[in-house]
Amino acid sequence: MSLVCAISNEVPEHPCVSPVSNQVFERRLIEKFIAENGVDPMNGQPLSEEQLIDIKVSHPIRPKAASATSIPAILKSLQDEWDAVMLHSFTLRQQLQTTRQELSHALYQHDAACRVIARLTKEVTAAREALATLKPQAGLVAPQAMPASQPGAGGEPMEVSEQVGMNPEIIQKLQDKATVLTTERKKGLHSASVPGILCMDLCPSDTNKVLTGGADKNVVVFDKKEEQIIATLKGHTKKVTSVIYHPSQSVVFSASPDSTIRVWSVTGGNCVQVVRAHEASVTGLSLHATGDYLLSSSEDQYWAFSDIQTGRVLTKVTDEAAGVALTCAQFHPDGLIFGTGTADSQIKIWDLKERTNVANFPGHSGPVTSIAFSENGYYLATGAQDSSVKLWDLRKLKNFKTIALDNNYEVKSLVFDQSGTYLAVGGSDIRVYICKQWSEVLNFSDHSGLVTGVAFGDNAQFLSSAGMDRSLKFYSL
Repeated sequence: MSLVCAISNEVPEHPCVSPVSNQVFERRLIEKFIAENGVDPMNGQPLSEEQLIDIKVSHPIRPKAASATSIPAILKSLQDEWDAVMLHSFTLRQQLQTTRQELSHALYQHDAACRVIARLTKEVTAAREALATLKPQAGLVAPQAMPASQPGAGGEPMEVSEQVGMNPEIIQKLQDKATVLTTERKKGLHSASVPGILCMDLCPSDTNKVLTGGADKNVVVFDKKEEQIIATLKGHTKKVTSVIYHPSQSVVFSASPDSTIRVWSVTGGNCVQVVRAHEASVTGLSLHATGDYLLSSSEDQYWAFSDIQTGRVLTKVTDEAAGVALTCAQFHPDGLIFGTGTADSQIKIWDLKERTNVANFPGHSGPVTSIAFSENGYYLATGAQDSSVKLWDLRKLKNFKTIALDNNYEVKSLVFDQSGTYLAVGGSDIRVYICKQWSEVLNFSDHSGLVTGVAFGDNAQFLSSAGMDRSLKFYSL
């Protein structure tokens, strides 16, 4: 049972009782009343502060104010509690998302570690087998001291033949073989007099086949499995800056500053079509998903859409208002839109059917050097001469992530893997980022020159790269 002040009808914080009226009061209120009137408020008899008797009680539980028992007040209280619960739930969801990302990264690192361990185990096993094979051979080759006779065997002493020397025929044979090996070793993929592989692509149906274009004006098809050149295609009059391998035919495409696009037969080793869509350097090349049409960009400020069977240019468009050179081009996986990069740091998205510019992405501070769409079509990665890679959400048409690279880092090539899990950046070195977290997971710096092309193998099992040092490199992932 709680005490109630006779004046305020509320539970008093400091209760006291009046001996005159035997009523309970809040001390603060009754003292103020006595100071003004000098009597007991209940019966009007004289009363002084000294007569008040304090009541010792434990801290009372104050009931809710009458105003808090109304329906609006109750609804507000419930709303406040609901808001607190929702804020707590939001915090928990954020913590859960962070934990999931950390777990995903940990699982990826664990998987990569398992692959490395498996590869090292395989190499150790191979080394042990080679060592076991070499041991008996070493025993046969090692010089042995031969006795002059076998005591008790009754045989004659064994005679050792005199050294007869190397006749001219043997020396010539060794010289001829050395010449052949030296020629093959120095040959490489592209000419050493004009060094540099400027672009590369993998055959989608057989990623053992690598296509490269070089500063020596040649297009080269290389078989990674057989480690030999399949074809060297000659015809361009200037360096080759873009190459594409057809996904289902033994056909490749190349573009050059000589303002031509060439269609080559790999089996025939010859040029089957020359597309003259531009009047200046061709800077970008992309094959439509149908495999029948090519998109090209040029310093003449135009992009062109051409038929690879006939070599005819079907349409050719420019942004007259911008009046700036195009630096690269890439089809969206759906094939109905595509992107182009410009020399004034813009990325333009075009509608192929309407042949109109539907979106622009500003943000870079240098000429755009490479663009790449993710396989799910949600993201666009762009690189420019400002040492950065920007990620764009095509659903919201905005930049949601900028990867700042080292000062003076040159971005030359961008590519997503088929699953959309990884993004590879080629330039001053090679960097691999895991999508969604956009954190760097691998870094390769084996090239002695600028990396000009990167591409993923089947299921991202390996990463291939080409560079200005005239070398192709393959990395197991």
